[in-house]
Amino acid sequence: MAVVSIDTRDPTPIYAQLERGLRAAVATKRLRPGDQLPTVRQLAVDLQVNANTVARVYAELERTGVIETKRGVGSFVSATRAQAHSSLQHERQLQAFITRVLADAAAAGFTADELIAGLRAHRQGGT
Repeated sequence: MAVVSIDTRDPTPIYAQLERGLRAAVATKRLRPGDQLPTVRQLAVDLQVNANTVARVYAELERTGVIETKRGVGSFVSATRAQAHSSLQHERQLQAFITRVLADAAAAGFTADELIAGLRAHRQGGT
């Protein structure tokens, strides 16, 4: 089973869905520091996407410190990411994320209040 999923009906590019899904898995602790990610090839097969797409996302996540790649061993959720980022940088990333989510919600016809209600319901296991 893949750590993330792709929605082929979503107009968001596959690489963006994959990156967002992996970041969300780390943020919600479905993927914890030190957890090994599937290989590029395995995740591509699981999701039925091009391996170059997965490799591109892994490279971006490594560049931003979300994952670490150990040559010959694999890719892992970064154990030092939380320590390496200041709270100010964390706040900036959060604000940028919120802006993207609100823009995506508005483009899909959802209000901020609907989004917040949906997030609360999801957190409480309602969806």
